[in-house]
Amino acid sequence: MSAQRALHLTLRRAAAPGLTKFSPAGRFMQQRLVATEHAPESSAEKILVKQRLQRPVSPHLSIYQPQITWYASSLNRITGVMLSGGLYVFGLAYLAAPALGWHLETPSLVAAFGSLPLAAKVAAKMTIAFPFTFHSLNGVRHLIWDLGVGYATKTVIRTGWTVVGLSVLSSLYLALV
Repeated sequence: MSAQRALHLTLRRAAAPGLTKFSPAGRFMQQRLVATEHAPESSAEKILVKQRLQRPVSPHLSIYQPQITWYASSLNRITGVMLSGGLYVFGLAYLAAPALGWHLETPSLVAAFGSLPLAAKVAAKMTIAFPFTFHSLNGVRHLIWDLGVGYATKTVIRTGWTVVGLSVLSSLYLALV
């Protein structure tokens, strides 16, 4: 806290009861007596725990109305983790496959995927396509924001729902083709 801010707060508190001293500017200043005592470490920890229990709990997210920006931000992070995590897991599995006797070469994967029922194929494609499309489209949205465009509340809401809709439609298209 800057010295000016501290002085300002001190002068504002000058109107509070319990004023006993004059400041250099001729105003009353609040005097607070400090009481200290030595406490062993074990009792100091108990005092600290008791004080923490008496602190008010922040309402956090429970008092706010959910908005598309929350959902889009959370989903962007989740899809990013899914994409990067999937890449790492498959990359490590591909590297370990010869030593473990797994068959992760392309013909084996194509044959295994081709033997699945149609519903399982569409579900697998959707599971892979949606994170790619959403993360890509939302990334474009963020790049547009980096240009300083589209910060109006209505624009943010409209582009958020547009990204969700286009992601669902494009991932459906990719899953059905």
